[in-house]
Amino acid sequence: RSIPDLMPTHPKLVFVGINPGLWTAATGVPFAYPGNRFYPALVAAGIIERMPRIDDDGMAEEDRRMLLDAGIGISSIVRRATARADELSRTELSEGAERLARDVAGWKPAVVAILGLTAYRQGFARPRAVAGRQPHDLGGAALWVVPNPSGLNAHMTVATLAEAYAEPARAAGVIS
Repeated sequence: RSIPDLMPTHPKLVFVGINPGLWTAATGVPFAYPGNRFYPALVAAGIIERMPRIDDDGMAEEDRRMLLDAGIGISSIVRRATARADELSRTELSEGAERLARDVAGWKPAVVAILGLTAYRQGFARPRAVAGRQPHDLGGAALWVVPNPSGLNAHMTVATLAEAYAEPARAAGVIS
């Protein structure tokens, strides 16, 4: 199962997860798992003003609008839902990266932030990449690689994720 991208007409910043988790696939909302730190980090960084309400029926429309009106889009490298990202093959990551580059060229955001260094290295054939601003663009957008907000990435906190996510948000003009 997969979910559609959450994408404004004119995105400024597109956050790209590795792939939907099972909870995300069930609710149709990116990063929906209650323990995921994505939305708390966005709030802590000042990217969005409040936590979105997510329940079995999805995300409240006013919360979807909050993200879209801020120019924030959300996508995934691989569309297939899994319990863990390590269930994905390198081929899936590579094919997803190629599709993502085409999608980004069509969306025309200022900045893309990929959430997950290992998946970025594998999918984009950049084995020595480091987190942060990348020396090349993706589909015409400035490219950042930032930490994955999953609870499996235990050494990261909401505060350190917020700090990492604020950098591409500033570059995109989402926050000052």
